This record gives sequence, structure tokens and C-alpha cells, in this order.
Amino acid sequence: MPTMATEKSSVSLAEEIKIQANEAFKANKFSQAIDLYTQAIEINGENAVYWANRALAHTKLEEYGSAIQDASKAVEIDPKYSKGYYRRGAAYLAMGKFKDALKDFQQVKRISPNDPDASKKLKECEKAVMKLKFEEAISVPSSEQHSVAESIDYRTIGTGTGSSYHSPQVTAVAVAVALVAVVMLVVGPIAATVVAFSTITTFLVVKINNSGWTWWEDGSTPGFLTKSQVLNIDVEPQYTGARIEGDVVTLDFVKKMMDDFKNQKCLHKRYAFQIVLQTREILMALPSLVDINVPNEKHFTVCGDVHGQFFDLINIFELNGLPSDENPYLFNGDFVDRGSFSLEVILTLFAFKCMSPSAIHLARGNHESKSMNKIYGFEGEVRSKLSDKFVELFAEVFCYLPLAHVINHKIFVVHGGLFSTDGVKLSDIRAIDRFCEPPEEGLMCEILWSDPQPNPGRGPSKRGVGLSFGGDVTKRFLKDNNLDLVVRSHEVKDEGYEIEHDGKLITVFSAPNYCDQMGNKGAFIRFEAPTMEPKIVTFSAVPHPDVKPMAYASNFLRMFS
Repeated sequence: MPTMATEKSSVSLAEEIKIQANEAFKANKFSQAIDLYTQAIEINGENAVYWANRALAHTKLEEYGSAIQDASKAVEIDPKYSKGYYRRGAAYLAMGKFKDALKDFQQVKRISPNDPDASKKLKECEKAVMKLKFEEAISVPSSEQHSVAESIDYRTIGTGTGSSYHSPQVTAVAVAVALVAVVMLVVGPIAATVVAFSTITTFLVVKINNSGWTWWEDGSTPGFLTKSQVLNIDVEPQYTGARIEGDVVTLDFVKKMMDDFKNQKCLHKRYAFQIVLQTREILMALPSLVDINVPNEKHFTVCGDVHGQFFDLINIFELNGLPSDENPYLFNGDFVDRGSFSLEVILTLFAFKCMSPSAIHLARGNHESKSMNKIYGFEGEVRSKLSDKFVELFAEVFCYLPLAHVINHKIFVVHGGLFSTDGVKLSDIRAIDRFCEPPEEGLMCEILWSDPQPNPGRGPSKRGVGLSFGGDVTKRFLKDNNLDLVVRSHEVKDEGYEIEHDGKLITVFSAPNYCDQMGNKGAFIRFEAPTMEPKIVTFSAVPHPDVKPMAYASNFLRMFS
């Protein structure tokens, strides 16, 4: 039976370890911090602070499921510990679970009614929930939705002809009516009318920039734009950027476009439409699982997450050469979000795909989705640099991205990981109907979200979506499908890569110094036929213009970043 002196000694030891964990956290060594907080918890598991601190470290590693579990334990130990609710609410926000987050921030406000920071975050969360209800009210059933891409013909842009278009006046009034229906339930008819008027006003203006008001699609005419004006996007004589001559995207064009991007110059909307629409046509024709053949004596490069880090993408090309039929690449998802040059990244990758479809292969990641783009910055960036129309267009085209690739019948490449059940065959993956937003369960969800774990078997996901799978699961999947190796991405790694499951699984991550704070290296993998032995190349981050990560992210998420 422990004596009082022993208990005091244990408490002191746990506190010392917590202090070490705090220092590791301050140094952005979040995995080390989690290990140290775990040691402190093992010594004194009844201290709510240790659980809440570990929750915050999990949040920094995007392990939101684990963060929610730890924060829940903190408030179980001490129901009046506001930081427990606060950190659980932040994790819910990061997962897009605004209604759950709202409950936690309301509890924080009850515990600390005079805390201005708590009040501010509660207000932002309330706005997010209201926006969610609003979007649900005006949403169109999937059976009635129409393709945005099919309403645009870049070949006719500049001629004034095109398909049907709802004017801003009609759109704003329709939105206002829907919003009145939502707000009346909450604040009554008088306030609802005021909100409706505000909504019409807001919908007339897309953004405010340094030169004044920017109106709707083009920015050239103050006020409402007609159908012909929206489609009549002429390339002005004074435009000095990259130009596509006719229908063919050439290497010279892509090089010029990348140089413009490096100098923070924009691509004209006319050519942005063309690149995205042509990419859509190419992707639509592909299966959900794409087979890639690398001839003998040839090589192939696989890259992981880029996450809007355009200048690091350029560095990859400087280190390994531009994509071409002789130097093909596979970019394994998560091209966008978090980094504030996501538009430059996706237009560059799409332009290479248009130039030569076999020079670059693209897989969908969990961040090629509406829900992630809305929170983590891509949606806001596209609105700022292009228009609302492009937000819809990218969301549609992302649904056409393949989910997996098999290289030379031996290497299985997927963004996230493997599955909750054994016996999944490649034919099952080919049969997935991928033309939708990612579901919350099933094969498609697991492909995009799952992670490996060191222990055998399967476990809950530390992210709160998908699952964790062990080396035995990996080996059975490879054996069942006559494969040799799984390559996946989805997780930041200190060295840019990690080899797990007895060499049968490699994680590759290509965004060095992720979010300007993680200090990690980036990596890519080169395979040479016929042996297809992986050669891993690591690299460090390069300087970029002073635009911070998450610059275009949702207000409430930036508050917690």
C-alpha cells in the first residue's frame, strides 16, 4: 500500500514530466509531447490538466478523434475544467462538427462568463452553426443538382453565348427567402426581414479588395452582371500573363504560368476555366483504380501531400525534373488546403495533366472535398483569387479524381489506407462509384482517411474518421491481391517518410515544414523498373512570400491555429 510520501513523490514526478512535455510542445515536437504527457498520465491519471494538454498536442497533429477522447476524459475528471470543454470544442470544429462544438463552447461560457476569449469563440461558433442551417435550408436535392462544368464552354467565353444562367438578383432573392425561413424560427419575423435585406446586399458583393468593390464574376462592371457579361470573359490587351493558344496546353505555357505564380501574378480566368474543364474531361474517363505501367529501364515518382505549398512543389520539380512522358509522377492527394498557394498548386498539376495525361497522375485525398475546403482555406482562396463559380467547379472536378493506383501490378498507392474488413479485392475498389462527396463510412471513406498503427489488428481512428490498421492487415491485403507494397500519404512525418509493417508500407509526405511550424522534411519516392525498389529522396522547405498558412481559412479555425 503506497505511503503518503510515495504518493507525494509520484505527484511531483508526474509534474516534472508534464513540464518536459510542455517544453516539447513549445518546440513544436508534438509527438514527443504526447509521449511525455502519456507518461505523466500513467503516473497520475486523475489530473485533468494532463489529459487536456495531451488533447491539444493531438489537435496539432490533426488527430482530432484522440483529442476528443482526451478532452472528454479531462471534463469527466473535473466537470468545471473549462479548458477540457474548450479543447474538445476546438477538435469538433476542426472536424466540421459545429453543433457538437457549440455545446462545448456554451459550457465554457457558463463556467467562465466573463472570459472575453470564450465569448468571442462562442459567437464565431454560433455563426458557423447558423450558416450550416442556412446552407441546409437552401440545399438542392442531389437528384436535382446540375453539373456546373456543363454550363460552361471555355471555347465560347468571349463570344457572349452560353447556357442558362440565374441572375444575381434572382439568386439573392431566393437565398434571402430561404434564410428568412431559418431565422424566423430563431429570432422572429422582424429580425428575419433585416437579415434577408442584409443577405441580398451581401450576395451582390463577392469581396472587397484594395481597389474597392469587386462585383460578381468579372470585377469589370460595378453592379449586376448579365448572362452575357458573365460568359464574356475577354482576355484584355494589357494582360501580360501566360496564354493558351487554341485548345492545346503546351509546356511553354505551363512554364510561363509557373513563373507568373512565383511572382505572385494571377492566371486569367479564361485560361483557368480551360485548364479545369479539360482536366475534368480527362478524369471522367478514368476508372476509380488506375493501373500504371512503367517499362523496363524507366522510372516513376510518387509524391505525397503538398497542401498548397507551391514553392515546395516547384522545388520538387527542380530536384527531380518537370513531369513528362519520360519523367512521370503520381501526386497522391491533398493538393490543397492549409497552405495559402493552393490555387497555384492545383492549376499547375491540372495544367500538366492537360499537357500530357500520362506525365502526371492524380489521386484524391481527404482534402479534395467540400467540407475540408470550406474549413481549411481552399474555398476562401478560390473565392478571393477567382470567383464563386470556380469554388463550385473545383468541388465537382475533385469528385472525378481516381481513388487508387497500382504500379506494375505490384505497388498499391492510396492516399489514406486500408479497410475495416479483410477480403477487399482490387476489383472492389474499381467498382466504387466515386463521383460524390466522400461518405462517412465504407471503402471510399477508408481509402481517404485510414492510418497504419504499430499494433496488429484494427483500432479506432485517432482522427475520428476511418480506422487504424496493423501490419497483419497490410500483409493480408497484399497477399490477397498479389501485391508487394502499399504506398500512402496523409500523415506528416519528421523525415518526410516512414517505413512500417516490416517494410510492406511506406508513408510519403511532400510538404516540408508543414504549415510553417512542423519543422519536418518532405520526401518523394522514385521507382525504377523492373525491380521497382523504392528510392526515397528527402528535401527541406524553401522560402515563400510572406503569406501565412491558413490565410484564407474560416475565421473560427484561424482562432485556434
